[in-house]
Amino acid sequence: MNSQPTIRHALTTTREGDFAQWYQEVIAEAEMAEESGVRGCMVIKPWGYGIWERIQKLMDAEIKAAGVENCYFPLFIPLSYFAKEAEHVEGFAKEMAVVTHHRLVGDGKGSLVPDPEAKLEEPLVVRPTSETVIGAAMARWIQSWRDLPLLTNQWANVVRWEMRTRMFLRTSEFLWQEGHTAHADRDDAMAETLRALEMYRAFAEGPLAMPVIAGEKPENERFPGAVATYSIEAMMQEGKALQAGTSHYLGTGFAEAAGIQYQNREGQQAYCHTTSWGVSTRLIGGVIMTHGDDDGLRVPPQIAPQQIVILPMLRETDEDAALLAYCEDLRAALARQTALGEPIRVLLDKRPGKATQKRWAWVKKGVPLVLEIGGRDAAGGQVSVLRRDRLWRADAKPNFLAQAKEEFLAGAAGELEDIQRSLFAEALARRDASIKRGIDSFDALAAFFGEDQRYPGWVELGWARPTGVELDAVVAQLKALKLTVRNTPMGGEPVSGSCIFTGRPAVERIYVARAY
Repeated sequence: MNSQPTIRHALTTTREGDFAQWYQEVIAEAEMAEESGVRGCMVIKPWGYGIWERIQKLMDAEIKAAGVENCYFPLFIPLSYFAKEAEHVEGFAKEMAVVTHHRLVGDGKGSLVPDPEAKLEEPLVVRPTSETVIGAAMARWIQSWRDLPLLTNQWANVVRWEMRTRMFLRTSEFLWQEGHTAHADRDDAMAETLRALEMYRAFAEGPLAMPVIAGEKPENERFPGAVATYSIEAMMQEGKALQAGTSHYLGTGFAEAAGIQYQNREGQQAYCHTTSWGVSTRLIGGVIMTHGDDDGLRVPPQIAPQQIVILPMLRETDEDAALLAYCEDLRAALARQTALGEPIRVLLDKRPGKATQKRWAWVKKGVPLVLEIGGRDAAGGQVSVLRRDRLWRADAKPNFLAQAKEEFLAGAAGELEDIQRSLFAEALARRDASIKRGIDSFDALAAFFGEDQRYPGWVELGWARPTGVELDAVVAQLKALKLTVRNTPMGGEPVSGSCIFTGRPAVERIYVARAY
């Protein structure tokens, strides 16, 4: 009996063998990021930053299409700004990096220390989020109902001094966008909160090809000081949840603390209703863990810095000139086409080195299409095409497809669009197959997430929406199992039965999972 051929994957660690180590290896082998020498901070390398630039470009267009304008606020925020919002500062106090001095001096022993005479009159917090400093600006900018709504966004870095860090998922410094808006009333502010949430859902399921569930977070998971917090939750391949974006309705609490008031149409002073919403470089971590395989990263074409890479099989002979001319003609013809609404991004890799080695380097980076072109291909008007999402043949060899050059050019845009759809469909099927329903007791929930289930996925439950002390008891029960309530899905189907935590009739659905 013939044994099945064994695939020799590009990575040394498999997802099944050690998912956490696999994740780190993907980042290293795809040359996305590296350690910086500062605990919890990373250097984002060109391929990783190129993915962030694509996310930023596409997201920024969506933000501006909603009438939101970009601006920038300082990295340093006076400590007194936080002191005005007690609940908010309490939520971030343990993560704040604080500047207390503005100068260093020698200590006489060859080291530098803060100069005691250069102590700041007021400590400055390195931006963990910008509600307080933007609130102070809004208080200056808003005078009348005519100034509303005020819709702002900034692309920036923030610092939260994390104890346990992991590249892209949880770092002490990360990049993000943060939208901050002010409105005349609750209805307008809630509409903006939910608009941002829907923007994030559509972006995750579109350019990122990452299925998510949009919904409201439970009371205990709200942003510090918020009235309501909404999130998009994605399932990673090992079953854990990733909070991929949030949108917050802040009510008038921040406005009251910062003095954001306006004169309404009746000539009376009123406090604004504010919102904030954001996504970060955490999205890149989500893309890795949603689409990566045992050969490295797989990048959805819409966010790939390069969608097609052409690899000429150079031999350092006189024939190379003709081969390079053929490849350049192919590159130029592809660059004149559009796919997924933009010109195709194509790179001719003319670096010295064996084509096979360069191929695997690009495979690990996850470029959607790799073309290998040899002298015979050029002479015969052919191309050899490797789709990253269909990497292997049944005989465990790379799944190259030989095509006529003109045939490939005619179908290249459609091929990229098909890869985009294929990655989303694969991730959606995997997620839906990993959501457990029908659990009717806490003991059954505990058993489902027991030791024998390595990658258990999520559980959908009905619950009675407990609050206060009752909710605290539920949170404690779940914490013992390392579980959290992720969110209540928007527009969920009617629910029946009892809440397994309180015994009361269920009023809504929730998702329970282990999470990053």
